[in-house]
Amino acid sequence: MGETFSPIHPPTYGNLITVLSIDGGGIRGIIPGVMLSYLESQLQVLDGANARLADYFDVVAGTSTGGLIAAMLTAPNSDKRPLYAAKEIVPFYLHNAPKIFPQTEGPYAWIINFLTLLIGPKYDGDYLHNLINDILGKTRLHQALTNIIIPTFDIKNLQPTIFSSYQVTSNPVFDVALSDICISTSAAPTYLPAHYFTNTDEHGNLIEFNLIDGGVAANDPALVAISEVTKQEFNENPDFYPIKPLDYRRFLVISLGTGSNKKEHKYSANLAANWGLLDWFFDNWSPPLVNIFTQASSDMVDYHISVVFQALCSEDNYLRIQDETLSGTLASVDVATTENLGKLVEFGEKLLKKPVSRVNLDTGLYQTVADGGTNEDALKRFAKILSDERKLRESNFQKKNKPDMSVSRK
Repeated sequence: MGETFSPIHPPTYGNLITVLSIDGGGIRGIIPGVMLSYLESQLQVLDGANARLADYFDVVAGTSTGGLIAAMLTAPNSDKRPLYAAKEIVPFYLHNAPKIFPQTEGPYAWIINFLTLLIGPKYDGDYLHNLINDILGKTRLHQALTNIIIPTFDIKNLQPTIFSSYQVTSNPVFDVALSDICISTSAAPTYLPAHYFTNTDEHGNLIEFNLIDGGVAANDPALVAISEVTKQEFNENPDFYPIKPLDYRRFLVISLGTGSNKKEHKYSANLAANWGLLDWFFDNWSPPLVNIFTQASSDMVDYHISVVFQALCSEDNYLRIQDETLSGTLASVDVATTENLGKLVEFGEKLLKKPVSRVNLDTGLYQTVADGGTNEDALKRFAKILSDERKLRESNFQKKNKPDMSVSRK
């Protein structure tokens, strides 16, 4: 029998604010899935087989495919425990990705794909939507087992819409179904249809949501998560008292990328100089414009967080696991063939064994951290920190809420 886990006590009982962030990237969600499985296995070594990631993080943030993973890890089952263990994420992708992204085959496949892209999204999204609805049912944002943050983008209002557990009390109109949030954040332009739904505010007014993939605003949601927590500190949320706003030294952040093909040097100015509208949206079945703005979004977030953490000499509290050496179909978000999915699993397993790397603030490229060990070593180290932090909070909570025996004797 393992330990029975209660919800994590708030940061006011501990030393750290713990954040898990998962990038968008379609089927490449397999890569962070491998990392998450290893991290949870290390927590189970320390605290028992019942340990789940939601038991250790104050915030779990995810965009697009990362948003779906965040919901799977934090939505409650009938026993008020996470719907999915981390080790179930990769099998989920292997089973469902070919049905979410069915591959057109045959000698005329490229013609069919081309014509489909001209008249609508590449995929109708029916299987994905039904799958998400079946998994999450009527579960709403406030029911997540820890705080979750999932960015989307409202194409009617032309602004990001961030679904955050912290908003639910002050602005209940955002307390919508997790299924609607996940369908929205995964609605990648050109790949899947935009998502429309409504909710009613506290005055009975009908509020519309016209949403697409959160990756157009924050493909790496780590900075959004940190900002949401910082707002709580400014607003003197008692869960964070007496933590000082902008005290980034108290943050412990694990940010998981889905890989990129940056080192492939696929595009050039000479090539793009002659592109027309069609070229920007169609290059070997992968839209350059979409790839560019999602990659730019992730890189800018990583750059900003790295600057801040290094300036505060707390870079060891920020772990970014990302790889820039994807190539060919591995870099695709939707080539869901059995062969390609298997290669992504292998890529993730090899990434565990690679040295810890950190973005070079001058070149923007990742460089090996001296004496940083492997990503596997880093996740094991972070698991120990997370376990110790949870135990500290539990101990401090018990001390603070211990009955006053002297009063009871009287």
